[in-house]
Amino acid sequence: MIIELKDVAKGGKSRALPPTSVEFRTGEATLVQAETEQRPTVLGLIATGRMRPDSGEVLVDGKRDTRRLRRACALVDAPIVSEPDAEVPSVGVVTEELMFAGNAANPITARRWMADHDFADLTMVPIGQVEPSRRIRMLAELAADRPGVEALVIVAPDRHGGRPRAWWRVAEDLAERGYAVLVVAGRASWENLTGEVEAVV
Repeated sequence: MIIELKDVAKGGKSRALPPTSVEFRTGEATLVQAETEQRPTVLGLIATGRMRPDSGEVLVDGKRDTRRLRRACALVDAPIVSEPDAEVPSVGVVTEELMFAGNAANPITARRWMADHDFADLTMVPIGQVEPSRRIRMLAELAADRPGVEALVIVAPDRHGGRPRAWWRVAEDLAERGYAVLVVAGRASWENLTGEVEAVV
């Protein structure tokens, strides 16, 4: 699966999202930069087919196919849109996500899932207090469990702090398992992970 965003933009004078192009594909983790509070979520919504760009286009394997895009792509931890409430215990977050995936959803199955994925120590820890890379791994694994998911778009993991290379390794692990992974992050994380320093205009 190859997902291409070609000069997608949103909002009057592209204020919500300036023209952005990026491609991500099965078996690879891709990093794209988006600054400001709103833009990472807007880009994530467009990349997963949940928002239509005002200009530009999104292609799946060379075709416009919003239905397939929405079915195959999961939006992970996007501010406002899909992030869990910070005060909810992790077991509650897992229970809700298991329900969304169509699985048996109760505290027993949630605790079993957490134990199977090495999160047993986090059961009653509020999701907002979970170390950033483990939070991203938990939420991404839950999204990957949904039927038909082939791609994951992780939004602004750097807003939680922590080391960029820790959550980037999560993205790489998921790609190695056959998912197409797009991570939307800010300039500082981009520079840290790519070694490229951009001039501030």
